[in-house]
This record gives sequence, structure tokens and C-alpha cells, in this order.
Amino acid sequence: MLSPTSGGPGVELWSMLPAELATVLRPRIPRLTRDILVEIQWEVPAFAQPLDDAFGRSIVENVQQAVLQFIERLADPARPQEDHRRRFRDLGEFELDDGQIVDALQQAYRIGARVSWRHLAGIGQRSGVPTETMCLLAEAIFAYIDELSALSVEGHAMSRARAAGAVERKRRHLMEMILGGPSATPSPNALARLAEAARWQLPAQVVAVALGDRGGRGAVESELDRRMLVDLEGNEPCLLVSAEERELVADLPTVLPGWRAAVGPAAPVAQAHRSLHWARRTVHLVQTGVLPDAEVTWFDEHLATLWLSDDTFLVDEISAAALAPLAAIPARQRDKLLETLSLWLETSYTAPEMAQELDVHPQTVRYRLNQLRTLYGDRLHQSDTRLSLLVALHGARQRRPPVSTAAGGRAERSPA
Repeated sequence: MLSPTSGGPGVELWSMLPAELATVLRPRIPRLTRDILVEIQWEVPAFAQPLDDAFGRSIVENVQQAVLQFIERLADPARPQEDHRRRFRDLGEFELDDGQIVDALQQAYRIGARVSWRHLAGIGQRSGVPTETMCLLAEAIFAYIDELSALSVEGHAMSRARAAGAVERKRRHLMEMILGGPSATPSPNALARLAEAARWQLPAQVVAVALGDRGGRGAVESELDRRMLVDLEGNEPCLLVSAEERELVADLPTVLPGWRAAVGPAAPVAQAHRSLHWARRTVHLVQTGVLPDAEVTWFDEHLATLWLSDDTFLVDEISAAALAPLAAIPARQRDKLLETLSLWLETSYTAPEMAQELDVHPQTVRYRLNQLRTLYGDRLHQSDTRLSLLVALHGARQRRPPVSTAAGGRAERSPA
């Protein structure tokens, strides 16, 4: 499009037209305006109604102004056009019931150009305007209509961008309210209104997803499903999704390459902060190597580890009491006893099966088990003692994560 305010070819085109044309055409403005409005209402369904509301009055006024500005530009091609440009940019911000404002305006502009040329061609012919001048006038009409159309498209795009930005702010505010805990969460009715304004269906239960960097974050929020509330800007990025739609998380590695995700438990909306707490706890354990590195880690697949990691003081106390009978045993021998004890507690293997797993002789396994029975006595078969030993052994693994062996082999057990 040639801008008539830029001093470029657009101004040059208008300057090639005789300014006297404006004097000839100005008296025809009322009739030309009326005829354009009649044909627009006849041919554009969106405007085929009484133009007595705000939008209709705007259409009438803008048709009048479009014709007037065209004539005034003939009289003075260098005339500043910013108010004129703002007017037609603003026109693109109106919303129709079917949302097709841009299509309706484009059609209206084309009709305006056709009717204008029909009128001006007749006036020019009756006034004896040279053919070359009439050709330039036609070019000016259609360049002018292109300009108006482009301005309305620009205004519509700007309006949509502002609306989208407002919705995103409302979505972030809603997310903050939900995840802020009981002190921040508004009443159910207020929360429902917030969700409606944010264009998010408020569910009965939600799932929080904590995000961590795996190197090379490579996505933007617009790529994410709109059923998720998103915060990628904060110090601790996270998502929020309905518990019924938690399968959306499975797509995160595709839309969020370079991130790791940890999925918290389902919780009522009022308890969403608890889901986020456990999601963040889970992603921390992945980042520190306690849990295996994965693109998506599910809270409910690591409940025991999460439980034990949440109170290390208590685990240490349980471990100290449970492993006290082994305190006097040399470290290397104690490690072998604990490796055997761990396998015995966690499986129902026979001595030969344990020996095969540990890659030792069955008699070695029996010897170690006899040592453990001597150290613990009858307590080794008591449920409380067995539970305490399992807690101690599991806690030790959290401090020193398992290392996988070659394919087909059993993961190495890290003794306390």
C-alpha cells in the first residue's frame, strides 16, 4: 500500500490530480454518501439492519468521513492524515455477533469504491475531465480503499492482541489465586467468575505440574493446550490442568522440549497448592538424582520415596535405631550384610535364588542370614523391625541412587 503521508509515490499520485476536482466533487458528498450506505446495506448481510446503534452510527459517520477525506486529499495531498487513519483503524476493533468484522468491512470498502467510481466517472464525463485524469482518479480511489481496508485490518489485529493479552493476564491471575493456598483463594462464586473471565473451565479437581530445565528450553505458551493454565515466566515454572484431563501432560515433551515435568496428585481446587508442593518436591528429587531422570515423572509412581524424603530427620532416627545392631561390624562386611538383608526383605527368594541374584554361593547367603539372625534375634521377624529396616535401606538409596548394570542385570543395591 502507498502511504499518502509518507511523502512517497502515494503523495505523488494525489499531486498529479488537479486540486480543482475537489471543488467540483464537494457538493456531491451527501448524495454519494447516501448511495454508498444504501448499497452496503443491500449487499453486506452484517449491515442489513437499522444503523441506529453505536456500530451503525459509526458506519454512517465513517462513510461520510471517508468520502470527505478523499475529497480533501484531492485539495491538499500533503494534508496530515493521522486522525483519519486512527478512525479507520478503530473501526476494525468493533465485534459482530459472528465475529466476521474484517470480512464485512472489506466487502463494504469494495462497494464504496465501486459506487464512488460510478459517481465520479459520471461527474467527470459531464465536466469534461480528460481521460488521463479520470484514470488517475480511478487509481487514487482504489489506492485509497486499499489504505482504509489495511487500516481496519491493522486495528482488528491490534484489538485481538489486546484482548488476548487481557485474557492471558486473567489466566495468570486465576492460576495465582488457585495455587496461592486457602489464604489467597477467593470464594467459590468469585473463583467461578474469575475462571469465566479467563475462559477456563473450572474443574472439581486439578493437577499441578512443576517444570524443571533439562537444557535448551524451546517452547512458548501459545503452543500449549488452552485447557492448561500456564506460568513459564516465574522462578518456578508450573502448569495447572483438570484432573480429568491429566493425559494432556503426556504431550509436554513435544510442546516443551528441553523441560522436565513432574505431575502432582489430583486435589480439589481449594487444595491445589498441595498438588503443586508435591509436584515441585518430585521435580527436585529428579534434579538431584534421587528419582530417575525423565521427561515426565508422575507423583503417584514414587509415593514411598516422596514420603521418606519429606522428613529426613525422622528417617535418620529410624535408620539409626534399626541399624544399631550392625554398628560394630566392619564397614565392608556390613555392606554385604545389608545387601543380603535388603534382598531378603524385599523378595521371597530362596537362598539359591538370592545367591544367583547376588552372584555368590548359596552357602554364603545362608551364612550372612545366620549372622543377621544372631545380631537381631527374634526381632528380625517382627513387622515393626522389618518396616524400620526397609525405611533405613530405602533412605540410604535416596542418598546414593541406584546405578543400572548391563542389560539384563539387576540394578546394583547401594548399602547403607
